[in-house]
Amino acid sequence: MKILKVNEKYNNKKLINFLQDNFDGLTTSTIYKALRKKDIRINDKRISENCLLKIGDDVKIYISDNLLQKNLDIPIIYQDTNIVVLSKPVGIEVTGENSLTTYAQKLFAENTNTFVEPCHRLDRNTSGLILFARNKTSLQILLDAFKNHLIEKHYICLVYGIPKKNTERLESYLFKDSKKSTVYISDIQKQGYQKIITSYKTLKFNKEKNISLLDITLETGRTHQIRAHLAHIGYPILGDGKYGINKINKNFKLKTQALSSYSFTFNFLNTNQLSYLNGQTIKQNKIPFINLI
Repeated sequence: MKILKVNEKYNNKKLINFLQDNFDGLTTSTIYKALRKKDIRINDKRISENCLLKIGDDVKIYISDNLLQKNLDIPIIYQDTNIVVLSKPVGIEVTGENSLTTYAQKLFAENTNTFVEPCHRLDRNTSGLILFARNKTSLQILLDAFKNHLIEKHYICLVYGIPKKNTERLESYLFKDSKKSTVYISDIQKQGYQKIITSYKTLKFNKEKNISLLDITLETGRTHQIRAHLAHIGYPILGDGKYGINKINKNFKLKTQALSSYSFTFNFLNTNQLSYLNGQTIKQNKIPFINLI
C-alpha cells in the first residue's frame, strides 16, 4: 500500500493524472483495474471511478510495487571504487522508496552492508548526473567539497525568450513556502528570504521559436533556485509546470522542465583519497531536450 497526499498542483485534477505523475510505471489499464476492484481509497473511502481530487485528500493505493515503477535501465556515466555517477531520468526521486538510491544500492550490492549514498539532490522531474559515494570516507570528502565549492556543477536548460546579455550573474533573495511546496524570489532582502546567486551563459538560441539554451552554475543551492530565478527575470524554463507558462509548455509538448545537470569538474586539493579526480570533468552528452533548439 502507498499513501499520497494531494497538494495544490493537483487540486480539481483527475485521479489518474495524479497517480501517473507519481508512479512512472503505472498504466491507465492498471489503474482502471484497481478501480474496478476498489483497491484505491480517497480519505479511506473506496472509489470506483476517475474522480476529481481536492487539496489535502489522502489517496491510498493497494497495487503491487512492481506495477508502480518501470524496470529501470539507468546509464552509469562513471564509476570507480570510491564513487559512481548515474544519469537520473525524469520522474524518479533521488532518495526514498523506489528511488535512484535504492536502485544504485541494488545495482552494486555485493552483500547486505554495501555502502552507496548520494552526495546531493535533484528535483524529481529534473534529469541529470547524480554523484554517489561508495564508502563513508568518500561521502564526507564529497559533502565537504560541495559545501566548499570544490566541485563545479553545471546545468543545461531550455528557456522561453532570448536573454539580452550573453552571460550574467544574478543575485536575488528566495523564500521557501513549504506548505505550498513553492518558492518566491525578491530583488530586495526581506524577512525569511535567503540570498541566491545564479549565473548563466547563453549557448545557443532560436529566434523563430524564441527559445534559448543556457548553461547554468550556482553559487548557492536553494530549493527550485534555477527554475524560480530564471522565471523571475522573464526566462522561464520550458516544461516547468510550477514556474513556467502552461500555454508555452503545451506548444512545445513538454510536461516536465527542460533542465538537466550535465557536468561535474573536481577541484580537490591533493590531500585525500579522491585527489586522482582533481581537474577531471565528468560529463553527460545525451541531453533529452536538446533537439528542440
